[in-house]
Amino acid sequence: MNLVSAGISGFALGGSLIIAIGAQNAFILRQGLIRSHVFILCLICALADAVLIAAGVGGLGTIVSQSPVLISVVTIGGAIFLGTYAVMAFRRALNPAAMVAGAPEGMALKPAVLTCLAFTFLNPHVYLDTVVLLGSLSAAFEGAERTAYGAGAATASFVWFFGLGYGARFLAPLFGRPAAWRVLDVLIGVVMSLLALGLVVSFLRGQ
Repeated sequence: MNLVSAGISGFALGGSLIIAIGAQNAFILRQGLIRSHVFILCLICALADAVLIAAGVGGLGTIVSQSPVLISVVTIGGAIFLGTYAVMAFRRALNPAAMVAGAPEGMALKPAVLTCLAFTFLNPHVYLDTVVLLGSLSAAFEGAERTAYGAGAATASFVWFFGLGYGARFLAPLFGRPAAWRVLDVLIGVVMSLLALGLVVSFLRGQ
């Protein structure tokens, strides 16, 4: 297998893992709709994925998969954080405001960055997808091909997050009404709640 094929394989697998309705994607979508700190938040998500993918391809996946204590800590922390954010989303849904794209509403930069980092690193599925799964599958490649595979997967993250963040503005006309924001926040709240519940169930089953 040549470098191009390895890169395409990494891109396809990486893309299939991140293109899903999840906490991180929901957050980026909402920030993209209000055009708040879009570039820095997309960059954080993409770079975090790239670092974790590199770690997995480099062999860290084996260590993480064999550390139940680490997985448990991240699982509990992630469930608490997602549950809290779900409550915040439901509260916003009760009092929606018609947001105009490009207006300054939303989080300040520091809390937005911290929230983005929490969504990224307090989600055990991030480690399972990028470090463990992508890392373990990289064993099928050697040398430069493994590097190309990892680069392809990381590129998929950059394409997805920046596409999601900046593509969200095309939905801005729809979100000129309070009802649209209510629906979005309810959906975000449901997604966060289900993810938090899933983490709790996963933790209990592992005990």
